[in-house]
Amino acid sequence: MKEQIINIAKDSVKASKILAGLSSLEKNRVLRAMAKALIKNTEIILKANKKDLALAKKAKLPAALIDRLLLDRKRIKGMASCLFSVAELDDPVGQEIKSWDVPSGLQIHKVRVPIGVIAIIYESRPNVTADCIGLSFKSGNSVILRGGSEALNSNTAIFRAIAEVIKSNGLPEGTVSLISTKDRKAVDILLKLNNYIDLVMPRGGENLIKKVVSLSRIPVIKHYKGICHVYVDDYADLNMAERICFNAKVGRPGVCNAMESMLVHRDVAVRFLPEMIKKFKAAGVELRGCPITKKIAKGGIRLASDKDYRTEYLDLILSVKVVDTLNAAIAHINTYGSHHSDSIITDDEQNAKEFLRKVDSACVYVNASTRFTDGNQFGMGAEIGISTDKLHARGPMALEELTTYKYVIYGSGQIRE
Repeated sequence: MKEQIINIAKDSVKASKILAGLSSLEKNRVLRAMAKALIKNTEIILKANKKDLALAKKAKLPAALIDRLLLDRKRIKGMASCLFSVAELDDPVGQEIKSWDVPSGLQIHKVRVPIGVIAIIYESRPNVTADCIGLSFKSGNSVILRGGSEALNSNTAIFRAIAEVIKSNGLPEGTVSLISTKDRKAVDILLKLNNYIDLVMPRGGENLIKKVVSLSRIPVIKHYKGICHVYVDDYADLNMAERICFNAKVGRPGVCNAMESMLVHRDVAVRFLPEMIKKFKAAGVELRGCPITKKIAKGGIRLASDKDYRTEYLDLILSVKVVDTLNAAIAHINTYGSHHSDSIITDDEQNAKEFLRKVDSACVYVNASTRFTDGNQFGMGAEIGISTDKLHARGPMALEELTTYKYVIYGSGQIRE
C-alpha cells in the first residue's frame, strides 16, 4: 500500500507540471465535460450512493452524517452546476497581483501560480469529490483525494466518471487521484509525503482534523469547528431576526455554517424569545439556555453549561444566552466561537460596524443567515473548504486561495554593486 500511495504522489507531481501550463480555454472545456459526465452517470452514482446509505443506516451513523452523505438528482445536478460555474470564472493562474519599478531599473511583477499537489482528506459528503476536482483543476493543481469509508462507493462512482474525462482529453493520470482503500494507515502514509505534496486540507470532524494536524509533515489548512452565532441586537427588526435565526439553525443543522448559539440582548429578550422558542420547539429543536432564557421560556429548556457554548452540535440542538450589551455579545463570540461565521441582526449602523470590526471570525454578517458561508453562495463557483486559519487563506476557499505567487523580474543587464 505504501508503495502504491507514493507512486500516486509521484504521478501527481508530474501531472501538476503539465496542468500549470494549460490554457484557460483547455481547462474550461474539460470542466464542462466533467459536469456533463456527472449528469450522464447520474443513475450509476445514485446506485452507489444507495449502497453507502444502507451501510450507514446499518451502522447507525448519526442523522446529520447521513444527511451529508445523501445524494439525490438535485444534489448531483448541483455538483454539475458547480463545475459549469467554475468554468465560467476567471482563471487566477498568471494573474498579476501587482507590479512596480525599483531604483535599479528592474521591473517586478507579483503573479499568481498554482500551489502544485493538493491532498484532500474528507468525510461524508460525496459532493466534495467533484468540487475539489473542479477547483483544483481550474487553478492548475493536481489533487489526491482520500474520502471517508462511509462514502467510498459514492466517491468512487463520481471519481470514475470524471477520470474518464481526464483520460479522453489526453491529460495525465495523476491529474486526479483517489485513494480508495479503507485502511486508515493510508492517511498516515499520505501525510508523510512532504517531498511530493504541497498542501493538505482535512474536511470533516474535529477528531479527523486533529489527527491530520498532529501527523502531517505537510502544511495544513483547516477548521476545527463551526460554532456559529447569531446575535439579536436591541435595535433588531424582530421579525427579520426570527426568520434568520430559524433558517440558521433549522435549514440544515448538520453543516458547519449552521447557528449553534443564539445571543439576545436583554432589552428585547422578553419580546423576542417566547415566539422564537415556540417555533424552534415545533421544529424539534432542543434548547439549552441561560437562567434568564429559562425564566422567560417558563419550562422545557435545559440549563446551558459552559461546555454547551463550546459545542458544535451539528444537530437540532441550540444554546441560547441573554446578554446585557453589544460588547458582552462580542466577548462571548470571541471566547466561545470557532472564528467561522457570526451574524448581528440590527438596524443600528454603529452597532453593526462595531460588531464587524471586533468579532474575530472568517465571515461576519449583518442582517443575514450564517448559512451563506459557502463558496458557491459567495460566487466562487464552489469551495474546496472553509478555513478558520489566518494563513494563508481564511473563509471559503476557491480558485484564488488555491494559488500562491511568484515574483517575475525583468531587467536590462543590471548587476548589483
